Amino acid sequence: MRSILAWLAAAGCLVAAPARAEPGVPAGFALSVVTDEVPSARQMAITDSGLLFVGTMRGGRVFAVVLNDDWAKTPEIVTVATGLTMPTGLALQNGDLYVAALNRVLRFPNIASTFRHKPTPEVVTDALPDKRHHGWKYLLAGKDGHLFVPVGAPCNICLSEDAHFASILRLDPATGETKLYAKGVRNSVGMALHPVTGELWFTDNGRDWLGDDSPPEEVNRVTTPGAHYGYPHIHGAAIADPLFGEGHVAASYVAPEFEIQAHAAALGMAFYTAEQFPPEYRHALFIAEHGSWNRSSKVGYRVSVLRFPKEGPTYAPFVDVWLDGERAAGRPNDVIVAPDGSLLVSDDQGGRIYRVSYTAD
Repeated sequence: MRSILAWLAAAGCLVAAPARAEPGVPAGFALSVVTDEVPSARQMAITDSGLLFVGTMRGGRVFAVVLNDDWAKTPEIVTVATGLTMPTGLALQNGDLYVAALNRVLRFPNIASTFRHKPTPEVVTDALPDKRHHGWKYLLAGKDGHLFVPVGAPCNICLSEDAHFASILRLDPATGETKLYAKGVRNSVGMALHPVTGELWFTDNGRDWLGDDSPPEEVNRVTTPGAHYGYPHIHGAAIADPLFGEGHVAASYVAPEFEIQAHAAALGMAFYTAEQFPPEYRHALFIAEHGSWNRSSKVGYRVSVLRFPKEGPTYAPFVDVWLDGERAAGRPNDVIVAPDGSLLVSDDQGGRIYRVSYTAD
Protein backbone atom coordinates (compact mmCIF):
# COMPACT_ATOMS: atom_id res chain seq x y z
CA MET A 1 0.00 0.00 0.00
CA ARG A 2 1.25 3.47 -0.84
CA SER A 3 1.21 6.18 1.79
CA ILE A 4 -1.76 8.52 1.95
CA LEU A 5 0.53 11.42 0.98
CA ALA A 6 1.35 9.71 -2.32
CA TRP A 7 -2.32 9.32 -3.10
CA LEU A 8 -3.11 12.90 -2.21
CA ALA A 9 -0.26 14.10 -4.39
CA ALA A 10 -1.66 12.11 -7.31
CA ALA A 11 -5.07 13.67 -6.66
CA GLY A 12 -3.61 17.18 -6.68
CA CYS A 13 -4.36 17.72 -2.99
CA LEU A 14 -0.99 17.30 -1.30
CA VAL A 15 -0.54 18.51 2.25
CA ALA A 16 2.75 19.25 3.98
CA ALA A 17 5.00 16.30 4.67
CA PRO A 18 4.62 14.99 8.23
CA ALA A 19 7.24 15.10 10.92
CA ARG A 20 5.98 12.49 13.39
CA ALA A 21 2.37 12.06 12.33
CA GLU A 22 0.52 12.48 9.07
CA PRO A 23 -1.40 15.78 8.83
CA GLY A 24 -5.08 15.25 9.49
CA VAL A 25 -4.50 11.90 11.23
CA PRO A 26 -4.33 11.59 15.05
CA ALA A 27 -0.92 10.98 16.57
CA GLY A 28 -0.21 7.28 16.89
CA PHE A 29 -2.46 6.37 13.95
CA ALA A 30 -1.57 5.59 10.34
CA LEU A 31 -3.68 5.98 7.21
CA SER A 32 -3.04 3.88 4.12
CA VAL A 33 -4.79 2.91 0.91
CA VAL A 34 -5.86 -0.73 0.71
CA THR A 35 -7.01 -0.50 -2.93
CA ASP A 36 -8.13 2.05 -5.49
CA GLU A 37 -9.92 -0.51 -7.68
CA VAL A 38 -13.48 -0.28 -6.35
CA PRO A 39 -15.13 2.48 -8.46
CA SER A 40 -17.93 4.38 -6.71
CA ALA A 41 -17.37 2.47 -3.46
CA ARG A 42 -20.27 2.85 -1.04
CA GLN A 43 -21.45 0.64 1.84
CA MET A 44 -19.20 -2.18 3.04
CA ALA A 45 -19.76 -5.51 4.79
CA ILE A 46 -17.01 -7.79 6.09
CA THR A 47 -16.85 -11.41 7.21
CA ASP A 48 -15.03 -12.57 10.33
CA SER A 49 -12.31 -13.99 8.06
CA GLY A 50 -11.72 -10.58 6.44
CA LEU A 51 -13.55 -10.95 3.13
CA LEU A 52 -14.77 -7.44 2.33
CA PHE A 53 -17.80 -6.74 0.13
CA VAL A 54 -18.41 -3.28 -1.33
CA GLY A 55 -21.57 -1.86 -2.92
CA THR A 56 -21.53 0.88 -5.53
CA MET A 57 -23.59 3.90 -6.51
CA ARG A 58 -22.82 3.81 -10.22
CA GLY A 59 -21.88 1.00 -12.58
CA GLY A 60 -24.26 -1.56 -11.11
CA ARG A 61 -21.56 -3.73 -9.55
CA VAL A 62 -20.84 -5.38 -6.22
CA PHE A 63 -17.20 -6.12 -5.44
CA ALA A 64 -15.36 -8.49 -3.14
CA VAL A 65 -11.98 -7.38 -1.80
CA VAL A 66 -9.95 -10.40 -0.72
CA LEU A 67 -7.86 -8.96 2.09
CA ASN A 68 -4.51 -10.42 3.16
CA ASP A 69 -3.09 -10.96 6.62
CA ASP A 70 -0.28 -8.74 5.39
CA TRP A 71 -1.95 -5.40 4.68
CA ALA A 72 1.01 -4.33 2.54
CA LYS A 73 0.06 -6.88 -0.12
CA THR A 74 -2.27 -5.83 -2.93
CA PRO A 75 -5.68 -7.46 -2.40
CA GLU A 76 -7.51 -9.37 -5.08
CA ILE A 77 -10.63 -7.62 -6.40
CA VAL A 78 -13.49 -9.84 -7.59
CA THR A 79 -16.66 -8.62 -9.29
CA VAL A 80 -19.47 -10.48 -7.52
CA ALA A 81 -22.45 -9.07 -9.44
CA THR A 82 -23.12 -6.77 -12.39
CA GLY A 83 -26.11 -5.10 -14.02
CA LEU A 84 -27.80 -4.07 -10.77
CA THR A 85 -29.54 -0.73 -10.20
CA MET A 86 -27.80 1.39 -7.58
CA PRO A 87 -26.57 -1.55 -5.45
CA THR A 88 -25.31 0.69 -2.67
CA GLY A 89 -26.39 -1.17 0.47
CA LEU A 90 -24.89 -4.40 1.82
CA ALA A 91 -25.35 -6.58 4.89
CA LEU A 92 -24.10 -10.01 5.93
CA GLN A 93 -26.30 -12.35 7.91
CA ASN A 94 -25.97 -16.10 8.53
CA GLY A 95 -23.43 -16.42 5.75
CA ASP A 96 -25.63 -14.72 3.15
CA LEU A 97 -24.94 -11.38 1.48
CA TYR A 98 -27.91 -9.01 1.17
CA VAL A 99 -27.78 -6.23 -1.43
CA ALA A 100 -30.14 -3.24 -1.60
CA ALA A 101 -30.60 -2.15 -5.24
CA LEU A 102 -33.13 0.70 -5.48
CA ASN A 103 -36.53 -1.05 -5.15
CA ARG A 104 -35.12 -4.54 -4.52
CA VAL A 105 -33.33 -6.40 -1.76
CA LEU A 106 -31.41 -9.40 -3.06
CA ARG A 107 -29.89 -12.34 -1.20
CA PHE A 108 -26.71 -14.14 -2.31
CA PRO A 109 -26.64 -17.37 -0.26
CA ASN A 110 -23.42 -18.78 1.18
CA ILE A 111 -21.49 -15.89 -0.32
CA ALA A 112 -18.02 -16.80 0.98
CA SER A 113 -18.12 -19.97 -1.12
CA THR A 114 -19.81 -18.53 -4.22
CA PHE A 115 -18.51 -14.97 -4.69
CA ARG A 116 -16.03 -15.95 -7.41
CA HIS A 117 -18.66 -17.70 -9.54
CA LYS A 118 -21.12 -14.94 -10.51
CA PRO A 119 -23.78 -16.21 -8.10
CA THR A 120 -27.46 -15.79 -8.97
CA PRO A 121 -29.32 -13.85 -6.28
CA GLU A 122 -32.69 -14.55 -4.75
CA VAL A 123 -35.22 -11.71 -4.60
CA VAL A 124 -36.20 -10.94 -1.00
CA THR A 125 -38.46 -8.09 -2.08
CA ASP A 126 -38.95 -5.91 -5.15
CA ALA A 127 -41.64 -3.74 -3.57
CA LEU A 128 -39.54 -0.90 -2.17
CA PRO A 129 -40.03 2.60 -3.63
CA ASP A 130 -38.14 3.06 -6.89
CA LYS A 131 -37.71 6.85 -6.93
CA ARG A 132 -34.07 7.68 -7.64
CA HIS A 133 -34.02 10.97 -5.71
CA HIS A 134 -32.51 9.81 -2.39
CA GLY A 135 -33.14 6.32 -3.77
CA TRP A 136 -29.93 4.63 -2.69
CA LYS A 137 -30.75 2.25 0.13
CA TYR A 138 -28.45 0.97 2.83
CA LEU A 139 -28.84 -2.13 4.96
CA LEU A 140 -28.15 -3.17 8.52
CA ALA A 141 -28.54 -6.67 9.94
CA GLY A 142 -30.52 -6.68 13.18
CA LYS A 143 -29.87 -9.05 16.05
CA ASP A 144 -33.22 -10.80 15.52
CA GLY A 145 -32.63 -11.84 11.91
CA HIS A 146 -34.41 -8.85 10.39
CA LEU A 147 -32.85 -6.11 8.26
CA PHE A 148 -33.18 -2.34 8.55
CA VAL A 149 -33.69 -0.42 5.28
CA PRO A 150 -33.90 3.39 5.07
CA VAL A 151 -36.08 4.93 2.36
CA GLY A 152 -35.22 8.56 1.63
CA ALA A 153 -37.67 11.33 0.82
CA PRO A 154 -38.15 11.61 -2.99
CA CYS A 155 -37.34 15.33 -2.90
CA ASN A 156 -35.46 18.01 -1.03
CA ILE A 157 -38.50 18.91 1.08
CA CYS A 158 -42.01 17.49 0.66
CA LEU A 159 -44.72 15.56 2.45
CA SER A 160 -45.32 12.22 0.72
CA GLU A 161 -48.60 10.33 0.84
CA ASP A 162 -46.69 7.04 0.77
CA ALA A 163 -45.56 6.43 4.36
CA HIS A 164 -42.63 4.33 3.16
CA PHE A 165 -40.81 7.50 2.10
CA ALA A 166 -38.74 9.36 4.69
CA SER A 167 -38.57 6.35 6.97
CA ILE A 168 -36.54 3.40 8.17
CA LEU A 169 -38.17 0.05 7.51
CA ARG A 170 -37.72 -3.25 9.33
CA LEU A 171 -37.59 -6.01 6.74
CA ASP A 172 -38.28 -9.70 7.33
CA PRO A 173 -35.92 -11.47 4.89
CA ALA A 174 -37.97 -14.66 5.11
CA THR A 175 -41.13 -13.05 3.74
CA GLY A 176 -40.06 -9.70 2.28
CA GLU A 177 -42.60 -7.91 4.47
CA THR A 178 -41.70 -4.51 5.91
CA LYS A 179 -42.88 -2.46 8.88
CA LEU A 180 -42.20 1.18 9.74
CA TYR A 181 -39.49 1.37 12.38
CA ALA A 182 -38.78 5.13 12.32
CA LYS A 183 -40.74 7.95 10.66
CA GLY A 184 -39.83 11.49 9.66
CA VAL A 185 -36.31 10.54 8.52
CA ARG A 186 -35.36 12.64 5.50
CA ASN A 187 -32.41 10.69 4.13
CA SER A 188 -30.52 8.22 6.27
CA VAL A 189 -27.43 6.70 4.68
CA GLY A 190 -25.87 5.17 7.76
CA MET A 191 -26.97 2.93 10.62
CA ALA A 192 -25.38 1.01 13.49
CA LEU A 193 -26.52 -1.00 16.50
CA HIS A 194 -25.24 0.18 19.86
CA PRO A 195 -22.89 -2.55 21.16
CA VAL A 196 -24.34 -2.44 24.69
CA THR A 197 -28.01 -1.51 24.37
CA GLY A 198 -28.65 -2.97 20.92
CA GLU A 199 -30.55 0.21 19.98
CA LEU A 200 -30.55 1.42 16.38
CA TRP A 201 -28.59 4.62 15.74
CA PHE A 202 -28.69 6.39 12.39
CA THR A 203 -27.50 9.48 10.58
CA ASP A 204 -29.93 11.78 8.79
CA ASN A 205 -29.08 14.44 6.21
CA GLY A 206 -30.78 17.83 6.65
CA ARG A 207 -32.62 19.61 3.86
CA ASP A 208 -30.96 21.97 1.38
CA TRP A 209 -31.44 25.69 0.62
CA LEU A 210 -31.80 26.99 4.18
CA GLY A 211 -28.35 28.55 4.24
CA ASP A 212 -24.77 27.53 4.87
CA ASP A 213 -25.30 26.51 8.47
CA SER A 214 -28.88 25.29 8.72
CA PRO A 215 -30.30 22.78 9.32
CA PRO A 216 -27.78 20.46 11.00
CA GLU A 217 -26.99 16.88 10.07
CA GLU A 218 -28.35 14.54 12.70
CA VAL A 219 -27.22 11.53 14.69
CA ASN A 220 -30.34 9.81 16.01
CA ARG A 221 -31.23 6.94 18.34
CA VAL A 222 -34.32 4.73 18.31
CA THR A 223 -35.65 4.03 21.78
CA THR A 224 -39.29 3.64 20.71
CA PRO A 225 -39.90 1.85 17.40
CA GLY A 226 -42.31 3.79 15.19
CA ALA A 227 -41.44 7.21 16.62
CA HIS A 228 -41.32 10.33 14.43
CA TYR A 229 -38.07 12.27 13.96
CA GLY A 230 -39.52 15.50 12.60
CA TYR A 231 -39.10 15.67 8.82
CA PRO A 232 -40.49 17.63 6.99
CA HIS A 233 -41.84 19.74 9.86
CA ILE A 234 -38.97 20.12 12.32
CA HIS A 235 -35.25 19.90 11.52
CA GLY A 236 -32.57 19.24 14.10
CA ALA A 237 -33.78 19.79 17.64
CA ALA A 238 -36.11 22.74 17.03
CA ILE A 239 -35.89 24.34 13.55
CA ALA A 240 -39.34 24.74 12.02
CA ASP A 241 -39.43 24.27 8.26
CA PRO A 242 -40.58 27.44 6.45
CA LEU A 243 -42.97 25.43 4.25
CA PHE A 244 -44.10 22.56 6.48
CA GLY A 245 -43.36 23.71 10.03
CA GLU A 246 -46.43 25.81 10.81
CA GLY A 247 -48.46 24.30 13.64
CA HIS A 248 -45.77 21.79 14.59
CA VAL A 249 -43.82 21.91 17.84
CA ALA A 250 -40.42 20.36 18.40
CA ALA A 251 -41.57 18.54 21.53
CA SER A 252 -43.82 16.35 19.40
CA TYR A 253 -40.81 14.73 17.71
CA VAL A 254 -37.68 12.87 18.74
CA ALA A 255 -34.71 15.22 18.96
CA PRO A 256 -31.28 14.17 17.67
CA GLU A 257 -28.71 12.72 20.02
CA PHE A 258 -26.17 15.00 18.37
CA GLU A 259 -26.06 17.63 15.62
CA ILE A 260 -23.25 17.98 13.06
CA GLN A 261 -22.40 20.95 10.81
CA ALA A 262 -25.02 21.53 8.13
CA HIS A 263 -24.24 20.05 4.70
CA ALA A 264 -21.36 17.90 5.97
CA ALA A 265 -23.41 14.91 4.75
CA ALA A 266 -23.00 12.48 7.63
CA LEU A 267 -23.38 9.04 6.05
CA GLY A 268 -21.99 5.67 7.15
CA MET A 269 -21.28 5.07 10.81
CA ALA A 270 -19.84 2.37 13.06
CA PHE A 271 -19.37 1.89 16.78
CA TYR A 272 -15.85 0.85 17.64
CA THR A 273 -16.03 -2.57 19.31
CA ALA A 274 -12.45 -3.80 18.86
CA GLU A 275 -9.32 -3.34 20.99
CA GLN A 276 -6.60 -2.13 18.60
CA PHE A 277 -7.36 1.56 19.23
CA PRO A 278 -6.67 3.16 22.64
CA PRO A 279 -9.29 2.63 25.39
CA GLU A 280 -10.81 6.10 24.95
CA TYR A 281 -12.18 4.93 21.58
CA ARG A 282 -14.05 1.95 23.03
CA HIS A 283 -17.67 2.19 21.80
CA ALA A 284 -16.94 5.52 20.11
CA LEU A 285 -19.03 6.27 17.04
CA PHE A 286 -17.10 6.89 13.82
CA ILE A 287 -18.95 8.80 11.10
CA ALA A 288 -18.13 9.24 7.41
CA GLU A 289 -18.83 12.84 6.38
CA HIS A 290 -19.30 12.71 2.61
CA GLY A 291 -18.99 16.45 2.12
CA SER A 292 -21.09 19.41 1.03
CA TRP A 293 -22.40 20.62 -2.32
CA ASN A 294 -25.14 23.07 -1.29
CA ARG A 295 -22.85 25.50 0.54
CA SER A 296 -20.70 28.54 -0.30
CA SER A 297 -17.57 26.82 1.06
CA LYS A 298 -16.96 23.11 1.45
CA VAL A 299 -17.32 21.25 4.75
CA GLY A 300 -17.12 17.57 5.63
CA TYR A 301 -14.97 15.31 3.46
CA ARG A 302 -13.62 13.58 6.55
CA VAL A 303 -14.21 10.93 9.18
CA SER A 304 -15.28 12.27 12.57
CA VAL A 305 -15.70 10.58 15.93
CA LEU A 306 -18.30 10.91 18.68
CA ARG A 307 -17.24 9.75 22.12
CA PHE A 308 -19.51 9.40 25.11
CA PRO A 309 -17.85 10.29 28.44
CA LYS A 310 -20.04 10.73 31.50
CA GLU A 311 -20.13 14.52 31.10
CA GLY A 312 -21.69 14.24 27.64
CA PRO A 313 -20.83 13.51 24.01
CA THR A 314 -17.67 14.95 22.50
CA TYR A 315 -17.24 15.40 18.75
CA ALA A 316 -14.02 15.87 16.80
CA PRO A 317 -12.50 15.26 13.38
CA PHE A 318 -10.67 11.94 13.29
CA VAL A 319 -9.22 11.64 9.78
CA ASP A 320 -9.30 14.97 7.94
CA VAL A 321 -7.06 14.67 4.87
CA TRP A 322 -9.38 14.83 1.86
CA LEU A 323 -10.13 18.56 1.73
CA ASP A 324 -7.57 21.25 0.94
CA GLY A 325 -9.36 24.60 0.72
CA GLU A 326 -12.05 23.99 -1.90
CA ARG A 327 -10.31 20.98 -3.48
CA ALA A 328 -11.52 17.53 -2.44
CA ALA A 329 -9.36 14.45 -2.99
CA GLY A 330 -11.97 12.01 -1.69
CA ARG A 331 -15.47 11.62 -0.29
CA PRO A 332 -15.78 9.19 2.64
CA ASN A 333 -18.98 7.18 2.38
CA ASP A 334 -18.84 4.37 4.91
CA VAL A 335 -16.76 3.14 7.84
CA ILE A 336 -16.46 -0.39 9.17
CA VAL A 337 -14.37 -2.12 11.84
CA ALA A 338 -12.11 -4.82 10.38
CA PRO A 339 -11.51 -8.11 12.23
CA ASP A 340 -8.02 -6.96 13.28
CA GLY A 341 -9.45 -3.83 14.91
CA SER A 342 -8.45 -1.32 12.26
CA LEU A 343 -11.02 0.98 10.66
CA LEU A 344 -11.84 0.78 6.95
CA VAL A 345 -13.19 3.78 5.03
CA SER A 346 -14.80 3.69 1.58
CA ASP A 347 -14.34 6.64 -0.78
CA ASP A 348 -16.79 6.81 -3.68
CA GLN A 349 -14.97 9.68 -5.38
CA GLY A 350 -11.62 7.91 -5.65
CA GLY A 351 -12.90 4.34 -5.72
CA ARG A 352 -10.67 3.57 -2.77
CA ILE A 353 -10.74 1.69 0.49
CA TYR A 354 -8.59 3.28 3.20
CA ARG A 355 -7.35 1.69 6.42
CA VAL A 356 -6.81 3.51 9.71
CA SER A 357 -4.62 1.58 12.13
CA TYR A 358 -3.12 2.33 15.53
CA THR A 359 0.64 1.93 15.47
CA ALA A 360 1.92 3.57 18.68
CA ASP A 361 3.00 1.32 21.56
